[in-house]
Amino acid sequence: MKIVVDAMGGDYAPEVVVAGAVAEARERGTQIVLVGIEARVRAELAKHGDTASLPIEVVHASQVVEMNEHTLAVKAKKDSSLMVGMRLVKEWKADAFASAGNSGAVMAAALFGLGRIPGVERPALGSIYPAAPNPCLIIDIGANADCKPEYLVQFARMGQTYARLMFGLADPTIGIVSNGEEEDKGSILVRETYPLLKASGMKFIGNVEGKDIGKGLANVVVTDGLTGNVIVKLTEGVVSFLGKTLKRQLTGGVRNKLALILLVPAAIVALPGLALLYPSLSGLRRRVDWREIGGAPLLGVNGVVVIGHGRSDTKAIRNMIRMAEKSAQQGLVPAIRAALGVQA
Repeated sequence: MKIVVDAMGGDYAPEVVVAGAVAEARERGTQIVLVGIEARVRAELAKHGDTASLPIEVVHASQVVEMNEHTLAVKAKKDSSLMVGMRLVKEWKADAFASAGNSGAVMAAALFGLGRIPGVERPALGSIYPAAPNPCLIIDIGANADCKPEYLVQFARMGQTYARLMFGLADPTIGIVSNGEEEDKGSILVRETYPLLKASGMKFIGNVEGKDIGKGLANVVVTDGLTGNVIVKLTEGVVSFLGKTLKRQLTGGVRNKLALILLVPAAIVALPGLALLYPSLSGLRRRVDWREIGGAPLLGVNGVVVIGHGRSDTKAIRNMIRMAEKSAQQGLVPAIRAALGVQA
């Protein structure tokens, strides 16, 4: 697999993007094509010692779509790192594209550069939901604020395919976000989509309330992009709030600091037990860390595209690259085409 990485995409590009790419190439042998302003990319590569032997190529792109730019900039900047990278995938010179750039701009570049899979009404962004005990993909999380019932059915079909390949599930369960479990609950969109999903042949379990997403009741949670984006962003905010609040409660104030001092001798005695707990605590931290996920797959375009978080650090960039690589290895796009009945 050869993965195109947008070296100019993200709040901290190209520094962290190049650093993540170098780490992946050095430790895992991943073949990477860094696309961006060549002089800047090579200057960053030079900071990482001898990279000449690494499986990294640099392809020059003279323009950059900035983080505050959207569709019009993508149209105007035909030699941007986004458009050059998409062309490499379209021309079969690479197997997947990954960027931590502006999500709207990446989606526009994917549509312009790769096009939709025939029959796909609207591409959709998926996001692995980290707070669920079982593998869970929410789709859509922002590509389509306004949807029709047939869009949601396609989202479910594409999400089901993703869950089969990436989660290793033989028959993923499908749920639709609503404000009640009963079949007649929800918006007009939800009520009109419900019977279509019920008759789709997929393992549809019905409506899923917000509280049920975290319980892992469905492996694929279908919703419009506005609702999905709110769910994901709210979860990120709650996780961040809980972490900061716990830290503040444990370390803030004279009483808490004194308690910590008094607990030190007891903690030293309990070190063997704490060591046994560490893997579990570390695993919990990784589960809710968005950087461990890496990015959101854009499903429905004619190529593998993964969009990372704008504030991605080196760890997030590495996981974004891994997600793109695995998606290509598993044949995600051909599988979606097959699931939608599209001839190769």
